[in-house]
Amino acid sequence: MAAINYNSISELHPKLSHPKVVGIIIGKSDVKSFPDRKNAGVDRYTFGFTVKDSPDFFINVSAWGNDGYINGLSNSFNIGDVVTIDNPLVSTKDPEREEKFCPTTPSPYKLMLAEAHSQVCLCVDMDTSDSLLPLIHMPVKESRDFYPLGDVVANGQSLDGSFINILAAVKAIGEMKLFKKSDGRQGQRLEVKLFDELVSSFPLVCWDREAIQLVQTSVPKGTVIFIADTKINFDRFRNGMAATVNSKTIITVNPDTQEAGLLCRYAKEMLESGALEQDKPDDVPVESITAVYTVGQLKEKGQEIAQASYGIIYSFFSKLDLDSSVSKVIKTRCAKCKFQVTEGMQYCTNQLCPGRGQVFSSTTGFDLLVDLTDHTGTLHACTLRSPVAEALLGCSTEQFTHLTDNERTAMKWNFLLERCKIYVKIIASTRTKSGVRAVILACSLADPGEVKQHMSVLLKED
Repeated sequence: MAAINYNSISELHPKLSHPKVVGIIIGKSDVKSFPDRKNAGVDRYTFGFTVKDSPDFFINVSAWGNDGYINGLSNSFNIGDVVTIDNPLVSTKDPEREEKFCPTTPSPYKLMLAEAHSQVCLCVDMDTSDSLLPLIHMPVKESRDFYPLGDVVANGQSLDGSFINILAAVKAIGEMKLFKKSDGRQGQRLEVKLFDELVSSFPLVCWDREAIQLVQTSVPKGTVIFIADTKINFDRFRNGMAATVNSKTIITVNPDTQEAGLLCRYAKEMLESGALEQDKPDDVPVESITAVYTVGQLKEKGQEIAQASYGIIYSFFSKLDLDSSVSKVIKTRCAKCKFQVTEGMQYCTNQLCPGRGQVFSSTTGFDLLVDLTDHTGTLHACTLRSPVAEALLGCSTEQFTHLTDNERTAMKWNFLLERCKIYVKIIASTRTKSGVRAVILACSLADPGEVKQHMSVLLKED
């Protein structure tokens, strides 16, 4: 097959005959409609996107047409797709007028699509596509050209109305809320909580469906994002600053920069420590948990819904490392944020700890990662902590530290491969083999009659 010759974005100019561009979609706007001035009662539809073909060059593309053409074209690709653009019109842009509402680009031109003459398709050349995919992780601004959240908060209302760049990590993603606009059309809103080393929570508001889809599908908790040209406003309801994704904004997920790498390591520590969970409501009472599941069913349930799930499983401990080093069984954590600290330390190293500046206090307890197995599969790396572990093992941490290696091994085999009744909290996770993370809320050796009754029902369901 003959190689396809594409025109690079840096070489485009209005006199070019039948240009053909290939690039990765790094930004995309929602479809909008306007009354056609030339045809009363008829609406014209439009949307735009931004395409990149090299680290330094990207260009805005706009499409106008009827409902079917524009919505069909918009639905044919998403942010992160590599596309070919055949025969667009290359036009000189008016930066002052057009870049008020579109991303700022280094190209002096823009591309316009006409239904009769232009075509946009997903790139089928895998070598070309693979070579362009890394560009999605390169911010459209210089890697150090951003405001830390601490500076945004410190500058306060002096930034009101400004367009700035932010590098931050995702702490939480809210639910999309629907509402009716004044013209009767449906609108949507989604709020993301951001954090960095200095600020524990900062709001980012998304109004466009494209931005919301990107956040919901590609930005799990703990992900670092570079947000170019977000608008900063003073929110009177919050009495603080808030950022908004707008038509100029381009969000780069997992940016490939040194600054993002440093923040990513910090975000990973926060995620693993459980510090990002600190402002969530407490677990439900154990006595209110009545639903019985198999391990397989809990995995499916945990992956299907974003919020935590609760249930009872009758399973075995297939991994219970009580005979490993004591430091891996018993850990010390900050009493405020549960961040792990070195025993004897007099302060918490978690920058997001709500107790910073206060008298430090810590707790020491059992802190294990265990595997739970039944006939349908295994839940890996389940959290078993005090006081649940103490109730199960029948000893305190102090008593445990005085046990010999043989005594700890014997204790392990008292529970290993014994059927237990276990109350668990399940949370979706990309960091475990099973795709979910489990926290043990209560556990005891199971009554054989109870096991037989419930397992017979579950086996029928399977």
